[in-house]
Amino acid sequence: MPDLKLLALDSEDLEVISTYVQDAVVRVEDMAFAKADKRFALMMNRFAWEEGSDRTKGQRKRTALHFDYVEDSKVAGIDMNAREGVLELLSITFTPGDMPNGEVVLSFAGGGTVKLNVECLEARMRDLGAAWAAKARPAHELEDEKN
Repeated sequence: MPDLKLLALDSEDLEVISTYVQDAVVRVEDMAFAKADKRFALMMNRFAWEEGSDRTKGQRKRTALHFDYVEDSKVAGIDMNAREGVLELLSITFTPGDMPNGEVVLSFAGGGTVKLNVECLEARMRDLGAAWAAKARPAHELEDEKN
């Protein structure tokens, strides 16, 4: 399958991007907020859910994601000084405010979050061409399985 290039201008578009980046691995040092440019960007190794089957381990792809028109960024539950720290991205959501502004939330395993206050939603995701075999296929324990 060719490399993905996706654009999100509303919450439905962002859901698509969120699906493709679920279980991406992100190093803390690969996330940054450029206040002067009003841009939050991150590099990740995303699990390519669209590749392979349930019987294969699949592959990971080097992927860039950035949000434009970002007014503020707040981090909770993540040690930004642990530059070599590794995070697992679970989801990205958008909650509208006084349209077109709102809040983008990147949620990570373990409860860490990055909240972005945006003037309007504009996100771009792009695979950068590098791909390799995944060591394992991500799996999640469902709420029903916990009980």
